[in-house]
Amino acid sequence: MLGGTGEARALAAALTERGVRVISSLAGRVANPRLPVGEVRIGGFGGADGLARYVTENDVVAVVDATHPFAQRIGVSAVNGASAAGVPLLRLERPGWQAGPGDDWHWVATLEEAATKITHLGERIFLTSGRQGLAAFAGCTGQWFLARCVDPPAPPLPPKIEILLDRGPYDVPGETAILREHRIDVLVTKDSGGTMTTAKLVAARQAGIPVIIVRRPARPAAETVREVAAAVAWVSAFPQV
Repeated sequence: MLGGTGEARALAAALTERGVRVISSLAGRVANPRLPVGEVRIGGFGGADGLARYVTENDVVAVVDATHPFAQRIGVSAVNGASAAGVPLLRLERPGWQAGPGDDWHWVATLEEAATKITHLGERIFLTSGRQGLAAFAGCTGQWFLARCVDPPAPPLPPKIEILLDRGPYDVPGETAILREHRIDVLVTKDSGGTMTTAKLVAARQAGIPVIIVRRPARPAAETVREVAAAVAWVSAFPQV
C-alpha cells in the first residue's frame, strides 16, 4: 500500500486485523510520520520501473494507492508500475470538498495562481498548503503570511512570514482563534478533502473570510473507491491474501 494518509492507516489496521499482510510505503517527506500498523518501508521506488520491480520481487498480489490527492507523481508511478508488474491496482481517494451556504471560495489550478489571486483579496494570509509549496509565494512582498507546516520549510519564502509548526486534526475553536489572533483576511489551502482539516473552512465561513482553494491535479484513470470499507472489500476479494 502506498500510504501516508489517515485513510491508509485505517486500511492497514483493518486489513491487519483480518490477517492480511500489508506493507505500507511512505515517501519519507515528513520527519516523524504517523506510522501505520504492520510492515512499513520509507522512501521512493525510483519511478514506475522501480515500483514494478519491488512488486515483483516481493510477491505483491495487489497495490492500493492511498496517497494524498496531490501526490501526482506517485499516482502516475502507481498506475504504470502496477500495470508493468501485472498486478491489480485500486486507488483509495477521499472525496474533495464542496462549498456550502456562506462560503466565499475561489478555485485556482496552481499555487502560483493563488499567489496572484491573493493580491485582490487581502493582506494577511493564512497558508495551509504545505511547506513544499511556499516558494510560490516568495515574490509576494505586499502581504504578510502565516504558514502552517508539519516540518520547518526551506527557502525561498515570502519576506514577511511567520511559521506555525503543527499537525492536525484541528477544531473550529482553535482555527477561529488563529484567524482572530493573526488578523487573517484570506485563507489559502488545497482541496485535500476529508475531515481532518475541515475546521479551518468552517472557521473561515463563520468569519466571512475568503478561501482560495487549489484544485486537485489530474492523475491517470484507475479503479477508485472513496471509503476504507470499500477498499477492505476489494482487497479481501483476492484469494491469495
